[in-house]
This record gives sequence, C-alpha cells and structure tokens, in this order.
Amino acid sequence: MIICIGEAVIDMFQKNTRDFGEVFYPLPGGCTYNTSIAIGALGAPAAFIGRISNNFFGEIQIKRLQEFNVKTNHIIRCVQNPILAIIKTEEGKQPQYAFYDEGTSDRLLLTEEIPTPLPSDTTCIVFGSISMSMEPIATTIEKLIMKEAGKKVIAFDPNIRSFMIKDRDAYIERFKKWASVCTIAKISSEDFEFIFPNTEPQEALGKMLKLGTRLAIITLGEKGAAALLKHDNGKIIKASASGIKIPKLADTVGAGDTFHGAFLAWLEMRGKMSHNEINNLSEEDLHNALVFANKAAAYVCTQYGSQPPSIKQLE
Repeated sequence: MIICIGEAVIDMFQKNTRDFGEVFYPLPGGCTYNTSIAIGALGAPAAFIGRISNNFFGEIQIKRLQEFNVKTNHIIRCVQNPILAIIKTEEGKQPQYAFYDEGTSDRLLLTEEIPTPLPSDTTCIVFGSISMSMEPIATTIEKLIMKEAGKKVIAFDPNIRSFMIKDRDAYIERFKKWASVCTIAKISSEDFEFIFPNTEPQEALGKMLKLGTRLAIITLGEKGAAALLKHDNGKIIKASASGIKIPKLADTVGAGDTFHGAFLAWLEMRGKMSHNEINNLSEEDLHNALVFANKAAAYVCTQYGSQPPSIKQLE
C-alpha cells in the first residue's frame, strides 16, 4: 500500500458565468491528496494521512477519497478549516495560485497523530509540496521520512510554490536533507529552476543522485519526462518518454500529481515497489513506467481540474 501524507486543500477554480462574470467554485485538491486519488483510480492500494476538517468542506474531501478507494481510516478529523487555494487559469499559461493557510487544519499535523507503527502492508510513503513549507507539518513529515528511510520506499514531489517559502536558502538546505533519503524524486522543470537555477535537465537529475536520491525523474510538460536511476553497483541508467499529444487542453491542474501517482502505481501493481526491485529496474522498465505516467498526466490535461483516469480510461 502507498501512503500519501500532507495537505488536503480546497481548490477554488475560476469559472466565467453569464450572470456573475468570473466566479470561483470549490473542489477538493492538494498535491499528495491528488496523488493518492490517482493511485486509487488506477487500481493500486492507497491511503491518505492528514488532518481534515469536520465541516462540509472536509466531508467533500473524505467522500472523494473514498470514491477512489483511498483508505481514510488514519485521517485526523478536526475543527480547523482547510487551506483554500485560489486557482486562476489562462490559456497558454501555467495556473496562478493564491493560498489562505494561516491556522488551517492541514498545517497543524503533529508527530503523535501519525499511526505508529505504520500499517504492515505499507510499501511507500509519498510527501512533498506546500506541506514542506509550513509548520508544524513540515517537521512532522520530516521526522517520519527520516525514521522510515531504508525501510520503506520514500517518494518526494517538491511541487514548489515559491511564494510560500520565506527563506529560500533554509528551504534548500532542508530539501537536500529530504533528497538524501529519497528513493524516488519526481521534480518538474519549474521546481528545478528554483532549486538549481540555469541547470540543464540531465545535470539537475545528476545532482539529485549525488544528494542521495536513488531514482530522479523530471517532468517536462508537453516534451515528456526523463529519469536517471543509480544502481547499487554505481551504474547509472537513463530513460525518457515523449509527451502525449492531446486533442484539446482543458488545464494542467493536477497533471504533475497524477504523473507521480501513476508512476508509483505502475511500480506497485507490478510488484516492484521495494528498494531491491527499484535497484534492478531496467531501462525498458523505466521507459514503460514513464510512458504510463505520461498518458495519465495527458488524460488529466483534457479534463477541468484534477480528474485522474481509471485503467480503462487510460487504455
């Protein structure tokens, strides 16, 4: 089972109406939340750990997880409101975000609220995004991954929102610490521009391996994705997959989350979600996993909001 831990937000999506002009309507979201749903949608076992409000927004978030067979029994229900993420989209541009997060349910996750031990069938822990730029949740998750590193596969998606990071140097120092214990890191080209400015993709992936990450992946939007994997014997293998053409772009919200979830689901469903199996992945394995993840992300780009595909829809 793949455990996703982090924020569960309410995304306020832009919509133009005849009567009121531009309005915003709520949908459940959040990086690791969306990733858990993508994993569940594809048929792999998934669970979400985080704090979710007792109010009607929280009910929407819980219901969506359950609809995609994501386990919710370790979620902490609370009185605080969820983070609100206002998302403005424009054709041909990356989505713009504004977050309302002070005193919200997500950021208040404490170490004592994490199940100890983790469920016995846990194979992978997924973390990242804005949770790692807020306290106390960032420290709570950091303690968990440092504790579980070497026991479970650790998967990281920085999904950086630079306006949430008050001290870039301090964040990058912590980033290096997280990267040092990661089995898998899925990083967008925009993330790399923040961490390693003016660095070519292959060089950036190489820097991740030097930090200690075993398998580093970069997503390049319509250009596809590429990966570097370092075997125990020091051998490094490369793989890439072209982007998938889509008939019409709706938006890119949730595409990266779905890519990550689909890549992890590919490993889980093929019995390859372990340190030993990942160490033995071939170039062909990596290519096939990247193609699978690219297709899932492309599907999401044909939908409004983060709407991951089932296996049947993907085929």
